[in-house]
Amino acid sequence: MTDASLHRPYPASAVQAWDYETDVAVVGFGAAGACAAIEAALAGGRVMLFERGSGSGGASALSGGEIYIGGSGGTDAQRAAGFEDSTQDMAAYLKAAGGPCADEAKCDLYARDSLAHYGWLKEQGIPYRGNFLPGKHIEPVDDSTLIWSGSEAAWPFCDLAKPAPRGHVIQHVGWGGGRPLVDLLESRARNLGVQVVSDARAVALVQDDDQRVVGVVVRIDNVNRFVRAAKGVVLCTGGFVFNEAMRQRYCPETFRINSPIGDQDDGSGIELGVGAGGDAIHMEQFFTTCPWTMPEPQANGVFVNQAGQRFINEDCYHGRVSRAAIDQLGDRVYLLLDIAHFDQPLEMAGITIAGTGETWEEVEAELEMAPGTLSATMAFYNTHAKEGRDPLFHKKPPILTPLDQGPFVALELNFHSSYFSFFTLGGLRTSVDGEVLDRAGAPVPGLFAAGRCTSGLPAWGHGYSSGLSLADCTFFGRRAGRKAASA
Repeated sequence: MTDASLHRPYPASAVQAWDYETDVAVVGFGAAGACAAIEAALAGGRVMLFERGSGSGGASALSGGEIYIGGSGGTDAQRAAGFEDSTQDMAAYLKAAGGPCADEAKCDLYARDSLAHYGWLKEQGIPYRGNFLPGKHIEPVDDSTLIWSGSEAAWPFCDLAKPAPRGHVIQHVGWGGGRPLVDLLESRARNLGVQVVSDARAVALVQDDDQRVVGVVVRIDNVNRFVRAAKGVVLCTGGFVFNEAMRQRYCPETFRINSPIGDQDDGSGIELGVGAGGDAIHMEQFFTTCPWTMPEPQANGVFVNQAGQRFINEDCYHGRVSRAAIDQLGDRVYLLLDIAHFDQPLEMAGITIAGTGETWEEVEAELEMAPGTLSATMAFYNTHAKEGRDPLFHKKPPILTPLDQGPFVALELNFHSSYFSFFTLGGLRTSVDGEVLDRAGAPVPGLFAAGRCTSGLPAWGHGYSSGLSLADCTFFGRRAGRKAASA
């Protein structure tokens, strides 16, 4: 009997009997899988959804529920707050946020159709209050809709596209909007007749002699079951943050930090896709953040590495700052503040006080830095901050504030003991319709994918913005499901 393997498709000729038959088989029940299933069902297909856990959720349910939306003049929430958001500006920002990994076709398409996608989400029952919450927030603490969720207003992005807030959060009081978001998508999928099979782990794809994916092998109660998918299989299995072997091979930098986030994301979907002939790209990329902007006034501080050197403009997105921090030599960075802007960080952040002083020279000595390093950095910074400019990193008022009136404090963000959450961004190469592509750019017949098992809109860790991953999951999950149903 042929063994089932993530790395090698199971030959269709060896299948003795099909345990399930459907048009579209979706693997994974997070936001991407739910949207793929919904769209495939709306297209008239018979849909089965297989989830290795006991219920829906995935990493999406652990998120804040933010979806990055804009363009076409702006959403109702953007327009009500006075923001006009052109498709061109949104596309330009998405491409800048994708950096060297940007998929321009995906950026252009999502910028063009994002507003319509917002309408689709509402049609599925996702509620939005429609208001704007000013300031810097990781997630709203109330049920507000619109927040600044990226680096839109910070250099260099503000020079490339007109800034606008685009983080749209489901109406939900407090943090953790991802769970109700997935719950509503699950309800919609079930109401459309999607058949959900839980505690079913995908262990192999089934491929025929023409190299077309025609099904999937799932393990239920420790028994392999064979699923025939007449039109296609859609992989929505998440990234590989909990696969240490894959992390060691592709993004070993993640071992410098300590808090992987996800729902058992073990890279199995990526391995299935590569085994069937797909290409995996940008596998070195990951997102990380430490919630140093809570409380908000700490964004007025200055970040330095262990040599006392600045390395980023502190008014950009907290994830961009944290990702730049991980690039620094050593195992920690410091956030420098005056007493006017200091407040106790969130306990969960694990940020500690490393040094204090009436002068920056005293702080420098407490941090055991070479004399004239940190103090010179702060003298240069303060001289120009008083003039309202930052010639090194172009930080902007009002967050650009001189820090020249002591006492002063240095907060330590330690890569090992502070809370640096992270997840992977690399994955299968896909078309704008979710087709898994091989190294030559040709589709693998019958195989589709969406979400964090693919490389999508959030392709570059240094440019990530909150809401990009759920935007990618929901929008391109829909397209993958629709394309599979029409195959």
